[in-house]
Amino acid sequence: MSDWGDRLLAAGGAPVTVPRDPARDAARDELLDAEYHKHDPSVLQRITDWFYDRIAGALDSISGDGTTGTTGLVLFVIVAVLIGAALWWRLGAPRRAARTVQDVYGAEGPRSADQYRADAAGHAAAGRWTEAVREQMRALVRSLEERTLLDTRPGRTADEAAAEAGRALPEHAAALAAAARTFDDIAYGERTADHDAYRLLHELDRTLERTRPVLAPDAAEAPVPAPTPGGAA
Repeated sequence: MSDWGDRLLAAGGAPVTVPRDPARDAARDELLDAEYHKHDPSVLQRITDWFYDRIAGALDSISGDGTTGTTGLVLFVIVAVLIGAALWWRLGAPRRAARTVQDVYGAEGPRSADQYRADAAGHAAAGRWTEAVREQMRALVRSLEERTLLDTRPGRTADEAAAEAGRALPEHAAALAAAARTFDDIAYGERTADHDAYRLLHELDRTLERTRPVLAPDAAEAPVPAPTPGGAA
């Protein structure tokens, strides 16, 4: 007795024998027609659905008790880590927003070095280290301006002041650059001020007061001519 899948009825009702394998192949080819699959979800959609199903399953497991709840929590943490790693790989490390470097004196403009020193000491005595560092750096720069080692110029930053002062005081150029970096990091909120940061600037200010600048040789000075033979005694 032949299998029902091996026989088809022709239009007139007469049985037509079709071999099993060709029939299966014909059916498969028919089902592979794109017309039957135009509404199927894409590969990306299927992956996304699977991913969301796993997250939903993990969250459901967390609400359970015993081993199931613990397993779900661990799975959820792993999934969260994988998501973070994927975002890090795709977007890169978060970049720190570029800071706006401002005039070392701020909006209020310069005052005397002694006034800045007094304010810095007052803040330090009260433990307000951020304010103490800011005012002490301003005292240092203003003192150099008062000694004419720096010209008084609006808009100068701490880094610019340190670089210019380092040319007149080369033995302290590295310390000046370090002081400017400390001021910038603290003034713009990227580092917490403390007593050591204030002491660094305070001691450098006192050292610079006792330091004489290196003066460039006077290029306009003409050399003394050697005496000529037979000249007047």
